[in-house]
Amino acid sequence: MSESLQIVIGICFLILVYILTRYGIAWKMRRVAKQIIDDLRRRGAVDVDTAVPLPYEKKNYLHIGMRDYRPKVLASLVQEGYVGRTEEGKYFLQIPEFPGEGG
Repeated sequence: MSESLQIVIGICFLILVYILTRYGIAWKMRRVAKQIIDDLRRRGAVDVDTAVPLPYEKKNYLHIGMRDYRPKVLASLVQEGYVGRTEEGKYFLQIPEFPGEGG
């Protein structure tokens, strides 16, 4: 196999790995978003009066292990309007159903 063909195959492989990791991260973040929504439903936080504090609101800098996407996903859910935040720092659901959920 020629050297230039090896370089092209190597670059294609790197591009494929990059794309697959992006899909993997997106899948993981969607799962975390559903877990946050389910957690708020389980706690009964469906309006401002029943809002609850969430322990994973802030990033833990001393965390050892897998990356924790919960703070980033929670901020994204608040920004997109799926989850509301009170002035006291408590969270509640603003939508009845998370997009893509059957039911």
